[in-house]
Amino acid sequence: MSKIVSLLLIIAVTFHVSCTDGRLQIFENGKSDYEIVFMGEATESPNGSAELLQEYFQKMGGVVLDIVDESSQDAAKHKIYIGNIKGEPLVPHQIVIRSQAKDLFIFGHSDLDTRYAVYEFLERYLGCKWYAPDATHIPSKTTLALEPMNYAYTPEITTRTVHSRLFYENKNFADQQKVTYESFPYYVPEAKVHTFHRFLPEEKFYASHPEYYALRGNQRLPTQLCLTNKRVLEIVKDSVAVLFARNPEASVVSVSQDDNQQYCQCDSCRKIDEEEGSPSGTMIRFVNEVAADFPDKTISTLAYQYTRKPSKTRPADNVLVTLCSIECDRAAPIAEKCTDFAEDLEGWGRLTDNVRIWDYTTQFTNFLAPFPNLNTLRPNIQLFRDNNAKWVFEQHSHNPSELFELRSYITAKLLWNPDLNLDALLAEFTEGYYGVAGTYIKAYVDLIHSELEKDTDFFLFLYGDPSEAFDSYLRPELLRRYTELFDKAENVVAGSPELVRRVKKARLGVDYALLEASRKNIDETYSLMIAEDGGTKKANPRVVSVLDNFMETTSGHNIKLMNEMGFTVNEYGKNYLSALEIAQKPNKAKGKKVVTLSKPKKYANEDPLVLTDGALGGSSFYANWLGYEGKDMEVVLDLGESMEIRTISLAFLQVTNHIVFLPSAVSYSVSLDNKDFQGLGTVPNPYPLKKDSKVNDIQYFDMDFAPVQARYVKIKARNTKTPYWHHAAGLPSWIFADEIIIN
Repeated sequence: MSKIVSLLLIIAVTFHVSCTDGRLQIFENGKSDYEIVFMGEATESPNGSAELLQEYFQKMGGVVLDIVDESSQDAAKHKIYIGNIKGEPLVPHQIVIRSQAKDLFIFGHSDLDTRYAVYEFLERYLGCKWYAPDATHIPSKTTLALEPMNYAYTPEITTRTVHSRLFYENKNFADQQKVTYESFPYYVPEAKVHTFHRFLPEEKFYASHPEYYALRGNQRLPTQLCLTNKRVLEIVKDSVAVLFARNPEASVVSVSQDDNQQYCQCDSCRKIDEEEGSPSGTMIRFVNEVAADFPDKTISTLAYQYTRKPSKTRPADNVLVTLCSIECDRAAPIAEKCTDFAEDLEGWGRLTDNVRIWDYTTQFTNFLAPFPNLNTLRPNIQLFRDNNAKWVFEQHSHNPSELFELRSYITAKLLWNPDLNLDALLAEFTEGYYGVAGTYIKAYVDLIHSELEKDTDFFLFLYGDPSEAFDSYLRPELLRRYTELFDKAENVVAGSPELVRRVKKARLGVDYALLEASRKNIDETYSLMIAEDGGTKKANPRVVSVLDNFMETTSGHNIKLMNEMGFTVNEYGKNYLSALEIAQKPNKAKGKKVVTLSKPKKYANEDPLVLTDGALGGSSFYANWLGYEGKDMEVVLDLGESMEIRTISLAFLQVTNHIVFLPSAVSYSVSLDNKDFQGLGTVPNPYPLKKDSKVNDIQYFDMDFAPVQARYVKIKARNTKTPYWHHAAGLPSWIFADEIIIN
């Protein structure tokens, strides 16, 4: 019997050895037979990568591996080599993770690539995860035994940027997700984009040299430059030379159009554009001439809006073309719903190998609004990759926005490897970042995206508004389901204050949608007011509660901005409280007939009754505002019968970058017969338009007067003309008004 036992023991030991023979047992029970070796002539960076690996081994298993250079190796120990010890030929950006016998080699083409390789090793083989700067998963291990490995990877997108402060303010997190630390790496800081006005500022040149600027109709306007003016070329070249001299470490300067479509149409510019088949013709010829003076540098320009269509002239080898997808519908992949952009991408790809993509991933008018575009990220990045775009800039909001951590994480992952499975990424992040609440948050993400996909006619716009979706993916029954999912998510992590904080932040998008739905009074649940017993009305307590939670959560997470126009969260809260106060006031105009004497355009279904429907406009012109383009607004309100009135108020919106200005003045008059009107007075704009005017604002034009009998009230708001210095000079401006209040 003892012989049998002995034989079994021998077999068992032999089996164990054969199973572990090929493995690299890095540590066991706090001990290790390994040391970490970095290159003897290494810069500080590889040594830092070695220290990084040492740090993670200590966190995982409580073991400290020695770090030595090549000259100090212990022959009795196995090695983990950090850096290209053998000097193997690698292509740029390549990383390698390889075992050989009992040794491990981790290295990349550059020092940064080696750091990326270490993080890839930690994640791929050790299970480490970095969901956000404050959310890391490092597994605890008593024993770390690794199977043999031979992994090499070269990212096809070589410069990867996610415009998120999570990466810009946390360099380690940027390295962990393998994206850049800044939005425009390698660029001269003062010349990143939209630089024409920087090279030839209107204040300095326009009065004395209007010929330097764009001819629009019969007038020169400082909207863009005249690119066939030789003196303009000389000034731009001189400016670029000065910028490079001041910033010798930078390799890129942007020579690019300003952010408008008012390009030059003089005979010389027009002739070139016709020859080239696109206004990008004058741009590329001009930029090529600038680039010729700086052969060792890169001159970046834009293929954006009017220059997006490719020219016939090939960009110089040191010209970087930045192709922008700003117009595209985000409800579906670019290849499906923005085919003209896809064609332009292919066209530029035939002209140059030096294409940078500027893509967009958030709603810039409403950072915190639900924006169900996640399903488009993977196919869009694959489209860029497949068309040889090596440099991709994904313009997220930079500031905190809807599902900010989730979006930042997933976008970075897809830039590194566009073929990753999106659903798996979503599950990985929601489970890792939100814990057991992740199931409900992923269910919300899946549901809202599936609802958008059903609405094939919906245009998901970067400059849209949640009000556009109240009969689509934000309709009342769906808002209720989203709320239920987040309620469950909060309840299931109630014992973890940190997870509750994360869930509350994630639900900001739904809460914002609820607030905007209630502002618009889309149904009895989502309305500013509710009826009490006896027929009186009061502020909807549900809305008040959501607003309180919204303001508390944004404050707790230091979220300050609602949109790219600088409209703050505090301003939003004050504006919303004002809307609640106004909704509670008696209003003799509510529900009354309005006839417009000047024709509105496009917004609020061009229905003047929006001025008396009891729904109040928000910070975006999509949200319940009646718009007039290039003309005064003139309307007549019929109160239905003669009555005494003593106050009139009407709100107006300003969004200066979209040519939406407050009226220069608003006049009020009254009549009993709709024929003879008695003037009550004029309210001037208290904040006349200036270069430094507030970009996003709402102002009430109020008038108090002695009691007067009236049935008809005429309101005339005078249009503020677009000034010559505005980027949209030469274009008509807009007036947006909402809710006449009369008492």
